[in-house]
Amino acid sequence: MEMVIFIGAQGSGKSTFFQERFRDTHLRINLDMLRTRHRERGIIDACLAFKQPLVIDNTNPTQDQRAVYLKKARAAKFAATAYFFDVPGEHLLARNAQRTGKARVPERAVLSTLRMLQRPSREEGFDAIYTVCAYGNGEFSVEEIADEI
Repeated sequence: MEMVIFIGAQGSGKSTFFQERFRDTHLRINLDMLRTRHRERGIIDACLAFKQPLVIDNTNPTQDQRAVYLKKARAAKFAATAYFFDVPGEHLLARNAQRTGKARVPERAVLSTLRMLQRPSREEGFDAIYTVCAYGNGEFSVEEIADEI
């Protein structure tokens, strides 16, 4: 079983990537939909108990934030895979500006996430780490990182 953790600022293509790569095999966990950490914990715990592969589709910018998920994955004997969305800040802001309604986040939120963003490492406990580059046309390139990013 596998827990995938997405790491990247708003507008980096995480949710689109989920739809393309994981929609048919993994349950998507996203705080924008669930609204509270309590609900998030409940659904994650249920996935782990029932051996349901899952994707944590949040920004997850810091090692401390990711550690909560990694601890749960290890306890449930799930493999933990990181996907780091490496998108320049100017592209994130441009993509965000194209969003409408609640999908559009304040520019300061995107910039704040970028300032906090820490690249994932094997020392955190990931079994595999991938870098994802999103292109404006909905295409992605994915590269596995052999050791460290």
